Amino acid sequence: MSLSNAARIAEETPAPARPQFEDGKWVWENHYPENISWRAPIETKPLFSLLDDAAKKYANNTLCDFLGKRWSYAQMAKMSDCVAEGLQRLGVTRGTKVGLFLPNTPYSIMFYFGIMKAGGTVVNYNPLYADRELAGQINDSETEIMVTLDQQGLCEKMDRMLSDSNLKKVITCPYAAALPFPKNIVARFRNRGTGGGAQDSRYQDGRFISFADVVDNWGRPAPVSIDVREDVAVLQYTGGTTGIPKGAMLTHENLYANMQQIVNWIGDLKAGKDSIIGVLPMFHVFAMTVVMNVSIHAGLKIILFPKFDLDEVFKAVDKHRPTLFPAVPAVFGAIANAPETENHDFTCLRYCITGGAPMPMDVLRLFEQRTGSPALAEGYGLTESSPGATFNPSQGVKKPGSVGQPVPGTIVEIVSREDGETVLPLGEKGEVCITGPQVMKGYYNKPEATQEVIRSGRLHTGDVGYLDEQGYLHLVDRIKDLIIVRGYNVYPRMVEEAIYLHPAVEECIVAGVPDDERGETVWAWVKPAAGKNVSADALKEFLIDKVSPIEVPRKIILRDTPLPKTAVGKLSRKDLLEQEGITRA
Repeated sequence: MSLSNAARIAEETPAPARPQFEDGKWVWENHYPENISWRAPIETKPLFSLLDDAAKKYANNTLCDFLGKRWSYAQMAKMSDCVAEGLQRLGVTRGTKVGLFLPNTPYSIMFYFGIMKAGGTVVNYNPLYADRELAGQINDSETEIMVTLDQQGLCEKMDRMLSDSNLKKVITCPYAAALPFPKNIVARFRNRGTGGGAQDSRYQDGRFISFADVVDNWGRPAPVSIDVREDVAVLQYTGGTTGIPKGAMLTHENLYANMQQIVNWIGDLKAGKDSIIGVLPMFHVFAMTVVMNVSIHAGLKIILFPKFDLDEVFKAVDKHRPTLFPAVPAVFGAIANAPETENHDFTCLRYCITGGAPMPMDVLRLFEQRTGSPALAEGYGLTESSPGATFNPSQGVKKPGSVGQPVPGTIVEIVSREDGETVLPLGEKGEVCITGPQVMKGYYNKPEATQEVIRSGRLHTGDVGYLDEQGYLHLVDRIKDLIIVRGYNVYPRMVEEAIYLHPAVEECIVAGVPDDERGETVWAWVKPAAGKNVSADALKEFLIDKVSPIEVPRKIILRDTPLPKTAVGKLSRKDLLEQEGITRA
């Protein structure tokens, strides 16, 4: 949906049905930060043009500093062209699904844009996924080619996927080549014997393809016609409102628009000069948009790390003096509580964005107290909204406890949970609904699920909240059963299914339990089958190869009585948590 279409909703809807619209403006417009317009125009382009346009403006600027090795905008754009031509030679065309099974590396960026430039669709994968999860997503998304690192554990998983799923080919990227000296020498030494040589049968029969072979070309991909509103740039998996992973179809327009919305909202980005810390994984939609797309548009330097490491963040703050820092609450909590934090100067940070999980107010206050930086602000979004929907401003009033105001071009409405249609007045609690150009096209091959969440042009989020008199959104509950651990989505049903594979399990309920360090942690309640015994430790061991480490329950409670059920006989997570006296945020 374009900005003009979003704005017209107000004009075409009878006044009694739009209580958040006053005097020709939405309520938040009257309380927006100075010099930021909710009605700022939003351009639409193929998403890969982001990198091409930035390379023309900031050719020699550093795009990515990965553990000390730097890649300029011109270098990254050229590599993405070589990737695109190489993929086209492998048969990638408009709509071909290519998976990224990568931790943060420069390859994440060059393949992200190279896939789209070849006409393909990016499918993001968490490298911690267990085999069952990988095979399920590969088959559901129809991923044909997977990109990964030449690391033994990752390659072994992909080897199994070539047999256990519909995956056809695997491209392996040399991790050592992404590192500076002498880290690259150490990495090559540690990676000896993982395959990839001329004698490796996987490369001889064409199942595995080396990065060098893919990019061995002039970097002149054939032009591809892109319909920005219809063509899917990224297939991003999410639990939606049901807890069952589904592929959110994010079009070129969705992602390009959300990038612009966030750039417009931040307002004071210093193009070609600012820098950003990248510890969030770019296979996650938050980092994909905020760390990568927003930064590239504005010519920022991305100080990229393969994962969050507190000491590395301290070093980056001292050396690079970054100005932006997006992260989940657990990261800011770790900084706030570290004894050595006060030995480092964080005043360089102008804007710290937190999202992906509720931000505890005591953590926010402690972070600002320990760092001396008042920059931390909470935002909100979903995979289905690309993801940014609301943010507290970098300039203007930040309201602790709220997730901010709608970004430009975005309408947030609170709808009655009873009828799913009536828009509620300010201050009343209901389901949060989002309208805007960043809202997904739908769920891949799931029209019924799409119709459940996109109704009358609105994205029904499954979250409960209210808007205050200045248009700030406050979240008070979560309809969906999704568990958010350190910003990562954990789907209870997927963990339950894995637990049920154990022959001694009769009943199981998995739920999220509040945790000061992790936001939430995974607990499981299990009733063994009659005449069978199993210990909590044995169950955890059983799950190791069936779910990712973050999904393995921290605590397993064994019960010898039936778990609570609803009137129709379904296991009741709600009743169980009430019995245990557990209240989720």
